[in-house]
Amino acid sequence: MSDKDNKGSMTVAEAGRKGGETVRNERGREFYETIGRKGGATVKAERGRSFYEEIGRKGGETVKAERGAKFYEEIGKKGGDRVKATRGPNFYEEIGRKGGQKVKKLIEEGKRAARAAMDAQAAAGTAPATEAAPAAPAAPAATPEEPSQPGGNE
Repeated sequence: MSDKDNKGSMTVAEAGRKGGETVRNERGREFYETIGRKGGATVKAERGRSFYEEIGRKGGETVKAERGAKFYEEIGKKGGDRVKATRGPNFYEEIGRKGGQKVKKLIEEGKRAARAAMDAQAAAGTAPATEAAPAAPAAPAATPEEPSQPGGNE
């Protein structure tokens, strides 16, 4: 076909864009948000959360290869400045404090769980796993030809 015969026809991309604009004008933007959420939920149910993690990682690697790591610094700065402008500078102090409290709580829970495990082992009459392992054999004494190395098994 010559260009003359194709005059007036449109590409698939152009047809899709035109159809999408028509649907948006008839049904509104919310329609796309709703069907996007439904589609995302279906994909998550079928493929699992790890699918989104994987495609997000791949996409991030592609963007990094195309635009460089500096791009992420720039958009991070822009985002941080926008949050600071909308929520105020105290917002970061507040979320930092909340994060620190969460970490403190998790550490305390971990220590409690470790103590409970040690108590359970003691009650069962077994030694904790770290003490139950047999001791490593002692390293042979160094001979004059082979001086001992610092940091070795002494």
